[in-house]
Amino acid sequence: MQEIEKELIEKAGQGDMAAFQEIYRRASGFVYSVAFRVVGRKHEAEEVTQDVFLKAYKNLGKFQYKSSLKTWLYRITVNTALNYAKKKNRIMEREVEQEYESVTAVPEEGTRGLESGEAEEHLGTLLAQLNPDQRACIVLREIEGLDYQAIAESLGINLNTVRSRLKRAREALMALGQAQFSIKE
Repeated sequence: MQEIEKELIEKAGQGDMAAFQEIYRRASGFVYSVAFRVVGRKHEAEEVTQDVFLKAYKNLGKFQYKSSLKTWLYRITVNTALNYAKKKNRIMEREVEQEYESVTAVPEEGTRGLESGEAEEHLGTLLAQLNPDQRACIVLREIEGLDYQAIAESLGINLNTVRSRLKRAREALMALGQAQFSIKE
C-alpha cells in the first residue's frame, strides 16, 4: 500500500469525496488482499472490502494519527473480516469438510506437483481449517509480513495472545500437512 499523506487523510475526513476516492484507489487492493486471506472467498472478500471502506469513510474524521493509516485499515479490515467469517462459520465448516476430502484424495500416478492456481486453492483450504482468529494472525504474519507488535495493534489484542494464536495455528497447519502427506504415501 502506498503511503498516504496526512493532508489527503484530513481532506477525506472532512468529506472531500475526491480525496476519499484517492485513498480508496491506493488502499483497496491491500484491503481486499487482507480480507481475502481471512475469509478465503472472492465474493466474501469483496463484501468485506466494501464494508471496510464504508466504515473508514464514516470514521476517517475521527482518525487520531496514533498509528499509521495502514495499521488503522488493517485493524478495520481484520475485525470486519473476522466478524463476517464468524457469521458464516457454520456454512463454511460444511464446505471446508467437503473441500478437505477432495484435496486429501490419493492423487493419480504420474501427477505433477501443484500448479500455482492449485497451490493457492490448497493454501486457502488449509487456512480455512483454522478458526478465524488464528487465520487472521497467520495471514498477517506469514502472508502480509507484519511483526507481532503490528499484529497486536491491528487486531487490538495482547502481544501474548498473538503469540499463542500463531503457535496454535502453526501446529494445526503442521498436523494438517502431515495428515495429507501420510495419505499420499
